[in-house]
Amino acid sequence: MYYLAVDIGASSGRHILGSINGGRLELLEVYRFENGMKNINGSLCWDIDQLTKNVIAGIKKCGELGKIPETVAIDTWGVDYVLLGKDKKPIEPVYAYRDARTAGVPEQVFGIISKKELFARNGIQSINFNTVYQLYADKLSGRMDAAEHFLMIPDYLSFKLTGIMANEYTNATTGALVSTDTKNWDYELIDLLGYKKELFLPLSKPATLLGDFSPEIEKEIGFNAKVVHAASHDTAAAVAACPIDDKSVYISSGTWSLIGAENKTPSLNFAVSEAGFTNEGGVEYRYRFLENIMGMWLFQNIRKNLGKKYTYDEMMDMARQSKYEKLIDPNDASFTAPENMIEAIREYLGDKGLPAGDVLKSVYLSLANSYNTAVKTIERFSNKKIENIFIVGGGSKDGYLNELTARITGKRVVIGLDEATATGNILTQIMYCKGTDLEAARQIVKNSFDIKEISV
Repeated sequence: MYYLAVDIGASSGRHILGSINGGRLELLEVYRFENGMKNINGSLCWDIDQLTKNVIAGIKKCGELGKIPETVAIDTWGVDYVLLGKDKKPIEPVYAYRDARTAGVPEQVFGIISKKELFARNGIQSINFNTVYQLYADKLSGRMDAAEHFLMIPDYLSFKLTGIMANEYTNATTGALVSTDTKNWDYELIDLLGYKKELFLPLSKPATLLGDFSPEIEKEIGFNAKVVHAASHDTAAAVAACPIDDKSVYISSGTWSLIGAENKTPSLNFAVSEAGFTNEGGVEYRYRFLENIMGMWLFQNIRKNLGKKYTYDEMMDMARQSKYEKLIDPNDASFTAPENMIEAIREYLGDKGLPAGDVLKSVYLSLANSYNTAVKTIERFSNKKIENIFIVGGGSKDGYLNELTARITGKRVVIGLDEATATGNILTQIMYCKGTDLEAARQIVKNSFDIKEISV
């Protein structure tokens, strides 16, 4: 029996088949494609049609291989969405979260509801690309007037497979419009901000059924499968796969480095928000108490600026050889979407002639120090003594960053789950099919993957 995870990040997407063999989860990548924001008339946008085509192409590949999945589930990044008109077609463009259209918008929202009160309602740190602010920009521009439907990116892709519209909980929480009290949309807030209430559908939990492929999709693909709600936010999926406890934090290391703990209740003290932390929804209504730190995005852009002449391993070696020690703030606004990341870092450090190796060393040290600060913040607000850091995701392959993290934090650092997001996606499918809970799903991870401790 196969389960298909469609795992889409800001720079690439993968279709990964999972199957249980002898109690162990086995993964097989069957399709991979590039993704990325496109500059359309000066705005950063997603090519939603191309994303849809790639989702379908990857599912077709399973048929070509003779490995037909019983279930399919999709996860992506958070906060972004598709507005649809009466014809159920996207109102384009589909904006990307790094677009500048929300500049100054949060301040307008705070004129209606204070930043502190907003956090008290949803526990989400205020970042200018949150869905709540993007929608306000849509309201100001008039785009919302023509909208009849609202779907987060994975909701929309699932709709294209099934013809069924639904909003999934974990991804919805990233946008600061979900109540921590009701675990549903905060309709009072939605009304206060003047958004159309009818756009927002009741939230579905991960590990529940959406529906079968539509007849059109079944005909195109050549087989039928059930589409299940994954933890459709990629970090929620990654955390679901982490076999963590109260003495552990996770770092989901990808375009963003998301570092946090898993809590049963949200931490709504406003000092949490001021410290840069948030309470995003997870599987079984657990909370991902975490900080978003700009992660591999920095390295991806540096590599692009270097003409892709170097592999990531070669860039890592360049950093190892450097003696440079000055730090940057990885989350500084100047690094969000610069024309040239190397030049932006040089300007931040006040040295326009800084060699590329020193730029890289600064990024490495800055990320590891940011992780250390985050761990201390988690210990303070969660009243936990952290002993272990579990690094998952593609960034867990970066040996130098792992070593620096262990050295600077003084914690036990373990890796061994570089496909954490796809694994968590598949686990939620197994939870639906087998009727099991998250703890049972995490036991599969413990049985299936070799955990490696980083030595320093």
